[in-house]
Amino acid sequence: MPARTAPAKASPAADEGHAPAPGTLFEQVRSDILAGEFGATALLQEVPLAERYKVSRTPVREALARLEHEGLVEKAGRGYRVRSGTPEDVLEVYEARIVLEGQAAAGAAERRGELDLARLDHLHAAVLAAHTELAAHEPAGQEAADAERSTHSAWHATIWRASHNRTIETLLQRLTAQLRIYDRGTRETAPDLEQTRDEHERILAAIRDRRPEDARAAMIEHLTRAREVRLHRFGSETR
Repeated sequence: MPARTAPAKASPAADEGHAPAPGTLFEQVRSDILAGEFGATALLQEVPLAERYKVSRTPVREALARLEHEGLVEKAGRGYRVRSGTPEDVLEVYEARIVLEGQAAAGAAERRGELDLARLDHLHAAVLAAHTELAAHEPAGQEAADAERSTHSAWHATIWRASHNRTIETLLQRLTAQLRIYDRGTRETAPDLEQTRDEHERILAAIRDRRPEDARAAMIEHLTRAREVRLHRFGSETR
C-alpha cells in the first residue's frame, strides 16, 4: 500500500477559527507531531505541509531538517515519516534521560527559587487531579489520558527549569520528545499512577528541603521504574 501523504489542511486550531499556535514553523510542526496529528503512514512532504501551514517551501524544508536532527522524523522516499521507536531506542533514550534528569533534580534542589517551588507545587496538585480523573473513568478515554500525560510532562519540565541549567534542559526536551512519539499508546494503570504520585512527592520534598543527592536518587528511581514499565509493555505487544 503506498504511503499516505499528510493532508493539506489547516491545523485543528485554525479549523476552529483560532489563530495558529505562536512560534516558529518548526515549533508548530513539532507540536503537531507530538500531539499525534500525523499517523505512522503519513508522508510529510514540502508542498502539502506548505499548504497546510500557509507558508513557503523554504521554512518547511528547514523545519523538516531540524526535526530529522532531533530524531523525530526520518527520510522516507521523497519525504519524511514520523519515527517509530523500537525497545532498543526506548532503552537508549531512557539511559541518557535518567542521568540528565537525575542531575536536573539535584540542581533544582540546590538552585530553585520560591517561584520554581510554587510552580512545582501547583503542577503536582494538577497531576493528582488528573490521576483522580483517570481513576474515576476506568477505562479512561484518550482525552483524559492525554491531559494526564501533558500535566505530568509539565511537572518534569518545571524541574528542568528549576535546575537553571539551560544545556540540560535543552537536551531533556529533545529526549522526552523522542519518547513521546516512541510510546504514544502507553497508558498508566491505577497502581502505576499511585506509585508515580509517591515518587513525585519524594522528589518534591527533596527539592523543597534542598537535599540534592536525595532528589537525584528519587528521580533516578522514578525514571528507572518508568523505563521498565515501558519495556515490559513493548515485550507484551510483540508476543
